[in-house]
Amino acid sequence: MEFLKRFSLKEEKEDYKTVIQTIEQGVVFNGTNLWVLIFAIFIASLGLNVNSTAVIIGAMLVSPLMGPIMGIGLGMGINDLTLLKKSAKNFLFAVGVSLFTSTLYFFLSPLNEAHSEILARTTPNIYDVLIAFFGGLAGILATSSKLKGNVIPGVAIATALMPPLCTAGYGLASGNWQFFSGALYLFFINTVFIALSTFVTVRFLKFPNKEFINIKAKRKVHNWIGLIVFLTLVPSIYLGYEFIKEVKFKNQANKFIMEQVNLKNNFIISKKMEYNEQLIELVVGGKKVDSLEINLLKNNLKAYNLESVKLIVKEGFSFSNEINNKTNTSQNKALTAYQIKISEEENFKKKNEEVFQEIGILFPEITSFIMTNAEDYKLEKSENVYLCIIQLDDKKDSVFAYEKFQKWIKKTYNNNAIQFIIN
Repeated sequence: MEFLKRFSLKEEKEDYKTVIQTIEQGVVFNGTNLWVLIFAIFIASLGLNVNSTAVIIGAMLVSPLMGPIMGIGLGMGINDLTLLKKSAKNFLFAVGVSLFTSTLYFFLSPLNEAHSEILARTTPNIYDVLIAFFGGLAGILATSSKLKGNVIPGVAIATALMPPLCTAGYGLASGNWQFFSGALYLFFINTVFIALSTFVTVRFLKFPNKEFINIKAKRKVHNWIGLIVFLTLVPSIYLGYEFIKEVKFKNQANKFIMEQVNLKNNFIISKKMEYNEQLIELVVGGKKVDSLEINLLKNNLKAYNLESVKLIVKEGFSFSNEINNKTNTSQNKALTAYQIKISEEENFKKKNEEVFQEIGILFPEITSFIMTNAEDYKLEKSENVYLCIIQLDDKKDSVFAYEKFQKWIKKTYNNNAIQFIIN
């Protein structure tokens, strides 16, 4: 009994009239409340624009948007149609002002990039439903208690009503309808489930009904509530399921990279994991990645339930690029040297043919003439040493002027380092 008594709310419960009055005061947006809302929107928009979490939290603490939402839940819970209509009217007015203000800000702002704080408000799921519902429960319980503490500010931060509205304004200003619809749906989730938690808590705490309604009308109201909750809940369940699959995909992808991508002499510069595209893209540095290694990695994807995933390995900074550049440079130099050598050899051959024709006139006793580099015959290692091989006619060799031929040939080739062989 002592244990169960710890969960009792009777001793701390605030007077019903005081709770209702407190909520009613926060419903209407006039004067101070309206200006605080506008300023809170500007603060939240600035926070989203510069990607500052601290500024966004400050805007959520300042925002008075929780008032009319709790008023809607309370009005349904105690059958106060007047409060329900007033809360709904002020809620729609606050949403309109918020959207206009945030859209105007982002339209005029020179900063157009969608940072992580904006992106985080564009893909709601079932977890946002749970946050809104339990946050709403904490909010209405704190409001209904004498010991309010610091629960209300915490609820304002947890349920995050202001950032989604500002993100929707960003979507309108930038013409990004996906951002707009996603953020507005998140805001709608928060609104519905904060109101629902308020409605449930008011009924649980047995707040007195203000007006009597017949069973038929009561059932109709409940049906409408059930339909709204259902329509809000179903898409979030699907998105939550996709969110879980995406988290599992990224976990498996990271595990695969850590355990399998052990490329020799390489390091991972960056990694990209896209669930929607079923893609893992790695940018590696170091030596050029062998195609066999890439194929082996692709084959190992199946062991991590990633068989349908496309693996792309790109080279960022590669030592092989430097090697290739050096190789290409060396090859170009070698090619140029080879072309020069071929050209020189052709010129040398042509000159030999011309010299041989002159020899036939000046030295008819020479029947064969060869001029080449001594290096080709392994006689000398210098390219400047030539080897002259001649053959004499047996009938005419007696009259051959050898010294005269030597002087003439050296002068013709402009080379004194010529060795002679006579056959």
